[in-house]
Amino acid sequence: MSNLAKNYNRKKISFKYGKGSYLFSSDGKKYLDMLSGIAVNSLGHAHPTLVKTLRYQSKKLWHVSNAFQIPEGERLAKKLCKKTFADYVIFQNSGAEATEAAIKVARRYFYSIGKPNKTRILCIKNSFHGRTLATIFASGSKKMTEGFGHVGGFDHFKFGDHKSIEKKITKNTAAIMVETILGEGGIKVIPDWCLQELRKLCDKKKLLLILDEVQCGIGRSGDFFAFEKSKVKPDIVPIAKGIGGGFPIGAVLMNKKVAKAMTPGTHGSTFGGNPLAMAVGNSVIDIVSNKKFLDNVKKSSEYFFSNLNKIKKKYPYVIKEIRGKGLLIGIQLYTDQTKFIKKLMDNRLLTIRAAENVVRILPALNVKKKEIDLALKIIDKVCSEIK
Repeated sequence: MSNLAKNYNRKKISFKYGKGSYLFSSDGKKYLDMLSGIAVNSLGHAHPTLVKTLRYQSKKLWHVSNAFQIPEGERLAKKLCKKTFADYVIFQNSGAEATEAAIKVARRYFYSIGKPNKTRILCIKNSFHGRTLATIFASGSKKMTEGFGHVGGFDHFKFGDHKSIEKKITKNTAAIMVETILGEGGIKVIPDWCLQELRKLCDKKKLLLILDEVQCGIGRSGDFFAFEKSKVKPDIVPIAKGIGGGFPIGAVLMNKKVAKAMTPGTHGSTFGGNPLAMAVGNSVIDIVSNKKFLDNVKKSSEYFFSNLNKIKKKYPYVIKEIRGKGLLIGIQLYTDQTKFIKKLMDNRLLTIRAAENVVRILPALNVKKKEIDLALKIIDKVCSEIK
């Protein structure tokens, strides 16, 4: 009997340890992890640099209040701003906290310039921005919001319905918030031209543009941020997952204009930006932001997508579409995704579901070619067994 609440439908398997792209279960089985804690373990399991960093920092200082300066956080914020559009950073502990804070920043900005009624955020219907009360209503999913009353302030448009976006904007709209690549929503990439049009629309209507890169950021797309190729400069970007390499870190990146509104007392986090997390984050960004590392992510992605499309061609009655970008990959199926994922796991390959009957593949960013080959072999085998 477990005393854990049943808010997760947990698979009957646990792991003793992990190394690189592999997890080792309590009963001694070896699994190829193409889930990475849902895009969290960006450098795989027990990466030696992160282990060394964690050990070193743990002997010095774990936690101090944000009432004091935290040099490790100052360093990480500086690196993030130097690497991106941002001028300022607020550290959090998770993606949900980061997107929640992004919503607060947008609303507070308009309050600070004398427009307190501009509080509404326009989002994609059935997207995913977290599981706090505000973020589930931002996501616009009936399944997620059922039973939790109502939190106002959000309007929605359908993915790809460009004509409806401008019509949804009202005098009270503060921002448009979208995932650059929808993760839980089915691994759907927003094209660069569309991001550019969103930026133009926000400029035209004097709105803020929030690009949620919690899942698709920090090298996952092959670029440090998935929106980089579009040349768009957002106003606010929440990040998390990969920046900690497995350690809980979230952050909100902001330009100078909106950051001015975040004065002392407007937002806070007891654990956000603690020295232990910041030390790990510094090590992760030093590795992941390296051009050679990102070029290798692109190379691995190209190889993975090329061979997945070959499998799709081989089994056209099983696979409907290969989706995604970089190492954020979706296999949309004709067949039942639950059974498919179970068969993959029976063959020691770990994946996870996404909406629209998609199997999500999220390997470590430093995944090896032979590990991709093994994943492809297992996927091919499972496809061949589908009647």
